[in-house]
Amino acid sequence: MKKIMPETVDAYLMNGCMRCKLGATPLCKVNNWQQELVAIRKMIASTGLVETIKWGVPCYTYNNANIAILSAFKEYCSLSFFKGALLEDPYRVLHQQGESSQAARLLKYTNLQDVLDHQNIIKEYLFEAIEIEQEGKKVIFQKNPEPIPEELLQQFQKNSDFKNAFFALTPGKQRGYIIYFSQPKQSVTRIARIEKCTPQIMNGIGFHDEYKMQSKTSKI
Repeated sequence: MKKIMPETVDAYLMNGCMRCKLGATPLCKVNNWQQELVAIRKMIASTGLVETIKWGVPCYTYNNANIAILSAFKEYCSLSFFKGALLEDPYRVLHQQGESSQAARLLKYTNLQDVLDHQNIIKEYLFEAIEIEQEGKKVIFQKNPEPIPEELLQQFQKNSDFKNAFFALTPGKQRGYIIYFSQPKQSVTRIARIEKCTPQIMNGIGFHDEYKMQSKTSKI
């Protein structure tokens, strides 16, 4: 029997997205995150976004433009922002949806209490996402992204917090660092540059932002 994707969010919460064979079974991943998904849904409802179903999952729109989607995965549930790369993310809670993703950013949750503790943050980010859409801002995609130097990839493996902080930066800031790190011919110099810039990356500061700050300080 062919499985039909849900037409409403209530149907999604009951049977899942129906895109895999686990849909409408006890093993469906949506069942693992019922409380968390319901709580996030209520928070979204207070923002005035229009609720619909796209790709079998809850999608929230503003003037027909996609703002965010709710999803259930094996290890967590998430609220993903289509233009998340443009969000300021002052609380450093957004995650990149794969290292090649240039636009989407998501909030990950593994228990209800974390969702409730983030209630104000979730709403703040949703309202900022709406403002971004109202202002017509767009993510500038790189057709040929700069290759990530091996030394930086190694640092990602050693330090997951550093990796998350780097990919929480806007695509432009990421590119600025990658170009700077890739310039030296010797590996030891590339490593030194990465280590030097680690504190500002952890604080969400772009390479060029730091350069401008130093220039202003030198003039005082």
